[in-house]
Amino acid sequence: MFETNADPVTYSIAVRGLCDFTAKRSDLDQRFTPVPTASEGMAGHATVAARRGSGYQTEVSLSGEWSAEHATLRVRGRADGYDSAAHRVDECKTYRGDLARMPANHRALHWAQLKTYGWLLCQRDGLQEIELALVYFNADNQEETVLNETFSVQALQEFFDQSCQQFSVWAKRELQHAMARDTALTQLAFPYATFHGGQRELAEAVYTCASTGRSLLTQAPTGIGKTVGTLFPLLKAMANRKIERIFYLTAKSTGRATALDALRLLNRSRGQLPLRTVEIVARDKVCEHPDKACHGESCPLARGFYDKLALAREAALACEVMDQRSLRAVALQHGVCPYYLSQEMVRWSDVIVGDYNYYFDHNGFLYNLTLENQWRVGVLVDEAHNLIERSRQMYSATLDERELDAARRRAPPQIGRLLQEVARHWNAFCAEQPDVYCVHDDVPERLLFALKAAVTSLTNHAVELAGDMQEDLQHFYFAALHFCRMTEALSEHSLFDVSRAPGGSPGTVLCIRNVVPAQFLRPRLALARCAILFSATLTPRHFYTDMLGLPANTRWLDVSSPFSADQLSIRVVHDVSTRYRHRSASTAPIVELVAQQFAREPGNYLVFVSSFDYLERLVAGFSASHPHIPLWQQERSMRENDRREFLERFEADGCGVGFAVLGGAFAEGIDLPGNRLIGAFIATLGLPQVNAVNDQMMQRMQSLFGAGHEYTYLYPGLQKVTQAAGRIIRTTSDRGTLYLIDDRYAREEVLKLLPGWWRIGAEKIFREPQSSIGEPPG
Repeated sequence: MFETNADPVTYSIAVRGLCDFTAKRSDLDQRFTPVPTASEGMAGHATVAARRGSGYQTEVSLSGEWSAEHATLRVRGRADGYDSAAHRVDECKTYRGDLARMPANHRALHWAQLKTYGWLLCQRDGLQEIELALVYFNADNQEETVLNETFSVQALQEFFDQSCQQFSVWAKRELQHAMARDTALTQLAFPYATFHGGQRELAEAVYTCASTGRSLLTQAPTGIGKTVGTLFPLLKAMANRKIERIFYLTAKSTGRATALDALRLLNRSRGQLPLRTVEIVARDKVCEHPDKACHGESCPLARGFYDKLALAREAALACEVMDQRSLRAVALQHGVCPYYLSQEMVRWSDVIVGDYNYYFDHNGFLYNLTLENQWRVGVLVDEAHNLIERSRQMYSATLDERELDAARRRAPPQIGRLLQEVARHWNAFCAEQPDVYCVHDDVPERLLFALKAAVTSLTNHAVELAGDMQEDLQHFYFAALHFCRMTEALSEHSLFDVSRAPGGSPGTVLCIRNVVPAQFLRPRLALARCAILFSATLTPRHFYTDMLGLPANTRWLDVSSPFSADQLSIRVVHDVSTRYRHRSASTAPIVELVAQQFAREPGNYLVFVSSFDYLERLVAGFSASHPHIPLWQQERSMRENDRREFLERFEADGCGVGFAVLGGAFAEGIDLPGNRLIGAFIATLGLPQVNAVNDQMMQRMQSLFGAGHEYTYLYPGLQKVTQAAGRIIRTTSDRGTLYLIDDRYAREEVLKLLPGWWRIGAEKIFREPQSSIGEPPG
């Protein structure tokens, strides 16, 4: 961060950021894990503060300046605690495991932060010396270990000056970059000759929200260019210093690729825009040595990581876009880990492109960095309708009895005894449950106590093994750790349920099942200067507002479609039922409908159905009765190359029929413009399956919002339908045909949830008895 209201220009940096840059040395070392979450850290700090005297101050804001020819630095931060009577400042670190095994470079970083706070307090209060207390708080047993040392003001000033001197050259470079970037962004023009229909309206709303510090929920049609339409105005807001960083968050890798392509386009629109963009990807997708642990004694790319980092950082900044491929090349050239190099480059980048979890997960990396550095961020949430289900996954936790048994067999004796105690309480609890599925108010105290004891022992075991724990044991360990965390947040937004394996098979499953993620998302959305959530399917508005926890002053924008009803011929086949019990009867009529449309207008079509079983039934019928028509189908668990080959079959001027599952990889986020796709058949209403779990979720939704069926079944189902239909019309010159196949599409409550620009006709095939929308879908 830099400020120009001072003379000379001032670079502002958080204490943690300064110390991360100057105090980290030697190897990358991830053995002292797992790190408690941010919320656990705050709880630990609160516990420590509650044990201090009445005059004890918490979250003490401090700042100080340092000037040299390179730059003026403003160093700021919040000390965890300060006893003004004793002249003692505390730095509290929450941890798990054996403290004696904490790597030396971790401890050095903590002392560096504490010394910096010590100097800032001495400077503020005119102290000649101060006591520094490094307080390590064990999240498992709530015990403190305190390391005390008294420092003179001269020693602390010398340390502070040395740190600032070391950082000042880099700070000057950062100031120069920011000024060049802002000048270029001020002059940046929209990369196309004109805005697409609705794109200007979207861009203006995004810019206004960034300028005023409001969030925006916007429904904008597929194909208008939402990626460029949201990135461009946020870059203009960055030029005016309304925001410091942009987080572009996606649910799928295709979303990241689209964002990176848009940023390359914007970069090149003025020759070469001085804009730093980095892509962050999950560790298991970029790890060069998955058979090794993340520390210097095991992995060569962790050995001496921080000593090599300066040169690798310089090389990374020379990349036009620091995407996965570019960072891997730089990292291997300098002998450092690509994953942790990308995490380092986040600190020095303007735009960060990554998955939802990096900001919204309970221990999200980007969220924690924003808190630590007090960044003003603009958060772009692509295809925001996906955030509900993804967040539910983040804030749900599952324990499987079979995985517990596997862990017990692999555990050393002491841990095995603890896991046996977990099993004993588990079995006693589940023996009282006669039903296959049941929801309970709370996790039994004895079971939870035994589980936490096992987690503590497993943490120490993980540290002893330098992270190289046996796979079955490690899998259960992380599952149990997450389960314990989520029990602490269990409330009306989640269910605690127990499922017994069907058919008398052994094994039960315990689940903390999130239903409404709003409670967890709300503080993350509120932290951002502005959060822009956009999608083609955000109807009805109140459903997404309730589920996502948007701030009260969030603006709503429904962007009018640039497409006309004449571009898309829509036919509702309301005499066919696609429900489960009608699959046999519906297969032949749907096959003939697809074949007749293909004969009338040959080209590429997609057929969407509700399940792989239904898909295989239709494919078998179609290939048997119309073998001359080329067809291809989505397979279960397709790899990325297989998905690519599926899409490549949709060639321009091609002819054939692809079969896919609604809500899957080919129902959204793919672009088949022109005549690569000229029509689609959606043979389902998309409703989630009716089962015991969804029935309990419906009851909870009913109690919270008074609309259980709509929130659980109808709205999520129609969202999938609209997304799939959006694959057909991608530009204002595209034309196509859409068939909506199910008798329930004739109902008013369904039709009103479909896009307003659609003009819907009807086509009669045959008649089936109609029944409730909420019945099991086909």
